[in-house]
Amino acid sequence: MLITKHLLLEISLTIFIRLSLAQISVTTASGTRAPVGPFRRGQLIFEDNFEFLDHEKWEHENTMAGGGNNEFQFYTNNRSNSYCEDGKLHIVPTPFGLDTGEDFLRSGTLDIHGGQPADYCTNHANNGCLRTGTQESILPPIKSARMRTVQSFNFKYGILEIRAKNPTGDWLWPALWLMPKKSVYGTWPSSGEIDLMEARGNLKVVEPDGKDMGVQRVESTLHFGPSWYLNGFYLTNFETHRDEGFNNDFHVYRLGWTETTMEFSVDNKVIGFVNASETGGFWKRGLFDEKEPGRDNPWKHGTIMAPFDQEFFIIMNVAVGSTVYFGDDLINDPEKPWRNDDEFAMTKFWDARNDWLPTWNIGTDSSHLQVDYVRVYAL
Repeated sequence: MLITKHLLLEISLTIFIRLSLAQISVTTASGTRAPVGPFRRGQLIFEDNFEFLDHEKWEHENTMAGGGNNEFQFYTNNRSNSYCEDGKLHIVPTPFGLDTGEDFLRSGTLDIHGGQPADYCTNHANNGCLRTGTQESILPPIKSARMRTVQSFNFKYGILEIRAKNPTGDWLWPALWLMPKKSVYGTWPSSGEIDLMEARGNLKVVEPDGKDMGVQRVESTLHFGPSWYLNGFYLTNFETHRDEGFNNDFHVYRLGWTETTMEFSVDNKVIGFVNASETGGFWKRGLFDEKEPGRDNPWKHGTIMAPFDQEFFIIMNVAVGSTVYFGDDLINDPEKPWRNDDEFAMTKFWDARNDWLPTWNIGTDSSHLQVDYVRVYAL
């Protein structure tokens, strides 16, 4: 067959197009700091090395809502609770109750409605914007920071890496996680939650079987389900342990997120892997038909990866206490000062501050969640 210059050009163009398409990423991204796609595979599409605190990237939450867990802190935009120093972001819990005094905690009114857009209350649930303390039910005695990229950067499918050093201190709860940009499948946990890293700051927290679960343990979890009481997280909860703890040095937490899989790793060691195709999706994985026959599947019109087939944003925070994350059956040193079914758990926590506050080593970096970098690569 005679090959003309025109045919050669057509063949070359076809090969070029096929090679180019092979390099196009499945990742999508949106937000004020998101680059315009389509992306190349491996392309760095979001990065912060924390040379300064970029408020265009990170929005601070302002709320007393308690994260849905009756946590004992409130979040605010304050440089005592979040700042950058020597190329590291510091998220710092501080004892608000020592600044205001006992009378204010037990009778004052805390109004965190701000006058400027950056200071608006971000969550009014559970009296999150305006609250008055009483003798039995005090105001949140701890200030902290929770930062998110909901306006600046959301993505679907890719590789997220965060290098961080966990805090030390009783009842601290550091977290690096993701939530959906839009609740496409309904309210939590129907639209999913991706927990890259959660941990406890206690030096000594032991399960009844003797396993350490303080600073020596970190967890990664997927939350999914048709309602708050039908949550399949326990089927996708992964952990790793380190005798030296994760509070003495920086570690790299990584999420690899594809159209069918999730992979969690710590320092390049895989700690958890989920393949949605193996179970026919998350509805079947959660066995929700068996648990509540006739329940409607919110993901029936989604892909095999639903609810994790939508764009999510990044969150970083340090919570304190709660009536969820620190179980009553744990063996603690010092002893946990509240029970999770106690109506006045936060008050009992604060009343025991002479036991736990010294473990924070205030005035040092010990109780800080420190973040070296955040990077997202297209898949």
